Amino acid sequence: MALSRRTRAPKPLSKPPIEDSDDDATEYSDVCCEECGSGDCAAKLLLCDKCDKGYHLFCVRPILVSVPKGSWFCPSCSMHKIKLKSFPLVQTKIVDFFRIQRSSDSTQKLSQDYRKKRKRASSLVMSKKKRRMLPFIPSEDPTRRLEQMASLATALTATGTEFSNELTYMPGMAPRSANRAALEHEGMQVMSKEDTETLNLCKSMMERGEWPPLMVVFDPHEGFTVEADRFIKDLTIITEYVGDVDYLKKRENDDGDSMMTLLSAADHSKSLVICPDRRSNIARFINGINNHTLDGKKKQNLKCVRFDVNGECRVLLIANRDIPKGERLYYDYNGYEHEYPTEHFV
Repeated sequence: MALSRRTRAPKPLSKPPIEDSDDDATEYSDVCCEECGSGDCAAKLLLCDKCDKGYHLFCVRPILVSVPKGSWFCPSCSMHKIKLKSFPLVQTKIVDFFRIQRSSDSTQKLSQDYRKKRKRASSLVMSKKKRRMLPFIPSEDPTRRLEQMASLATALTATGTEFSNELTYMPGMAPRSANRAALEHEGMQVMSKEDTETLNLCKSMMERGEWPPLMVVFDPHEGFTVEADRFIKDLTIITEYVGDVDYLKKRENDDGDSMMTLLSAADHSKSLVICPDRRSNIARFINGINNHTLDGKKKQNLKCVRFDVNGECRVLLIANRDIPKGERLYYDYNGYEHEYPTEHFV
């Protein structure tokens, strides 16, 4: 389902790392990647501006999505490691960043009321044949929730992304009127009334400071990635995939690193994608599996599902099994399309 290319090296739109002229071809004909030892895929072989050693875009860790603008230095020549400036663990700053609506006391009461309601209804719900989606259960410690929010704020700030928890429709892109589930031709699930209420509950909890139990961390091999910060039950809504909505036809040569299919229409000109490079939430930092290996497939603990929600297309990441605390979250970028290469994923 995803058009995500967070760890995919697309064909560069700009000047390739190794020129194709006869002189340059002669000069760099023996250049090989320092990691894999191969000189194949010359268009994806990046040269260090200091030592002239070569590295494939997909062999560097974290993997590079496209050719960097300006100078680039290999890991050996780089004089500094990535130093992330952690977002200040100050409640007022975090509340302002995420536009939280209520105080921590009010949000804690909201969470307690919700748990009581869920406990009363659980026996009846689970006895039905259709399994319903579950809302996330926030961490009970308000300080820990602040730390979770601060970790996401750190990642968003480092990537120059504004926080948004809704699909956004910007001037010059696709209008909201274009998001019509009736145009879908590949098929998407229609969200039930009960599951819609659960999704809305998750949204309202976040608006009031009841945060999903997720922590964003930086890994030198995978870049930003997301970990479960408490036990998460199967079928729990993790997050909605959000960002700017645009027409696929305008984004087919885009070098964005994490686009997602929103609407696959019979009329290709009406197909839509979600572009989270400017506005997004934690979904942008959840990584994909390498579905070419058994070990990679075993890592998958989320499913990516497109839904018709009251006539509009929405995309959710949902737990597809119980997830223990500390486990990293992964889903398959390919969905039903099976057309996006993942063999270089970590």
